[in-house]
Amino acid sequence: MAAYKASKYILYICCYLFWVASCVMIGVGIYAKVAKENDVVDNLATDPALLLISVGSLTFIITFLGCFGALRQSVILLKMFIGILTVILFLQIIAAILGFLFSDMVLWRTELLMKKAIALYREDMDLENAIDFVQKKFLCCGVSYYSDWSQNAYFNCSVNNPSLEACGVPFSCCVRQQNETVFNSMCGYKTQGTEESFIKKRIYINGCLKKIVQWGKQNLLLVGGISIGLLCLEICMISLAAVQLRQIQEMAKEENSESKKT
Repeated sequence: MAAYKASKYILYICCYLFWVASCVMIGVGIYAKVAKENDVVDNLATDPALLLISVGSLTFIITFLGCFGALRQSVILLKMFIGILTVILFLQIIAAILGFLFSDMVLWRTELLMKKAIALYREDMDLENAIDFVQKKFLCCGVSYYSDWSQNAYFNCSVNNPSLEACGVPFSCCVRQQNETVFNSMCGYKTQGTEESFIKKRIYINGCLKKIVQWGKQNLLLVGGISIGLLCLEICMISLAAVQLRQIQEMAKEENSESKKT
């Protein structure tokens, strides 16, 4: 009985914490989606707000099943919780294996996705902030090279481009100078098409994809540890739900057998 109560409340607390986190994710995603002036980007892969809503909704449904399945001792909810988590677990393992076997294809698809995001820069505030964060974090510019920004309508380096930012790059590509008190947000203007020796003093010219891959290789233990930790957490929650489900079924059998005896 003590083991049953322990598994019940541990499962409930874990699911409840993730349930609250999913509510926060959905709330932030909805707020970001509503607050946008131009709702142009509606693709899941390139819209951070839509991604938050989707992941948060999926987590909300799964943790709802776990929470109320544990609290109400519902066999149906616990079976659904175990089934969905098991499917997600296997999909994660399959995705990791396929990503390892077809790493070149994954990099190619990632490159295409990042270039699409660059083309949509300025169209979505959340996407713009995400790209600026990545470029400032990894000290990079563009996907493969800084000239990738020419694929954006605002930064395209052509004679017919009326944009004031034509032939430039975002401020997040700029090299921060030592002892700089006031940041020049126009430091990336007119940097495309000039001499590389001059450009290097103003902006980072290497792309972000290579920098991100290098960071992943250098922090392989951290990335692997987080991934394994998430998988272990999912396995633990599946195991707790399975233990509770078995105990509920055994208690139901005992009650049936006692009722038949009487």
